[in-house]
Amino acid sequence: MAEQSTRIPFERLRDFVTQAMTRLGLPEGDAAIVGRLMAEAELQGSDGHGAIRLLPYARRIRAGGINLHPDIRIVQERPGMALLDGDNGMGQLVMHKAAQIAVEKARTCGVAWVGARFSNHAGPASLYARMPMAHDMIGMYFAVGNANHLPAWGGLDMLLSTNPIAVAVPAGDEPPVVLDMATTVAAYGKVKAKAQRGEQMPVGWMIDRLGQPLTDPKRSDEGFLLPIGGYKGYGLALIVGLLAGTLNGAAMGSEVIDFNHDDTSVTNTGQAVLAIDLSAFGDVGQFKARVDALVRELRASERMPDVERIWLPGEQSHEKRARNERDGIPLPPALLAQLDTFARDMGIPALRAS
Repeated sequence: MAEQSTRIPFERLRDFVTQAMTRLGLPEGDAAIVGRLMAEAELQGSDGHGAIRLLPYARRIRAGGINLHPDIRIVQERPGMALLDGDNGMGQLVMHKAAQIAVEKARTCGVAWVGARFSNHAGPASLYARMPMAHDMIGMYFAVGNANHLPAWGGLDMLLSTNPIAVAVPAGDEPPVVLDMATTVAAYGKVKAKAQRGEQMPVGWMIDRLGQPLTDPKRSDEGFLLPIGGYKGYGLALIVGLLAGTLNGAAMGSEVIDFNHDDTSVTNTGQAVLAIDLSAFGDVGQFKARVDALVRELRASERMPDVERIWLPGEQSHEKRARNERDGIPLPPALLAQLDTFARDMGIPALRAS
């Protein structure tokens, strides 16, 4: 029987990551932003993008692959758009600023698009799609993944990544509708999480170069992820990459650096946030009420045999968030052991509950 996960309070994990980032050289304010966003990733159940990323981030920072004091600045701008240069800073910092700018511009223009180049891995897509919701806006996020795990449909050369997309739509009394998905069947972070827990991958996540199912996550380098919907997912991955990467002057195709194996090269990660102000289209309360009505209609629709519940995108993450806020964030034993060793090396208090 697998060992049970230990539940860690959100505040403890947030402060632990913040302390670690400060020790690694980030200014205190920047470290606090990264710490909060990484803990929020765990809070909503995005375990492939939370605490499991701390050690790889630290390794890359120590190798000089991330700029600890970036000048994150606007290099192109019009009323309804901006292009940020992240100056090779932490991706969380770059996209936090991108979302803030998108919200401010959307208040004036109704809709605003903010792209970024020379960013880095920033965690789960939904974190940034959700940010405009606090301002009664729809948020969207697009990114080029930080390593290529997908060939062109029918090919073998890894020229595309998981290229995620997220959309967050505010509701009234119901949870918001939040779609967060890779354009592959599974995000590569989920493969890492499976390997961390010593679990096998389901058939259908990956295949090897002969087209046979690959289920051992520790052998993931021997194959590639499968796109959602066959050739349609390949097409979607390409389009998201063109919007988040090529449009912003960021890496795409063979230019993408595999940050799993290269800690020193600048990744030039491309991302984008779109904010849509609900008030530009009509009454905000009426919109939210209509979303509520649609959610309830879908949830109450007739179900197939043996289906207990119809879920809306984001509902399960919403429930995980509430449960983890109440009970603590579950971290598996292997990850906790790594974090304890890391804490000793960094000279900071251990994360594990006393």
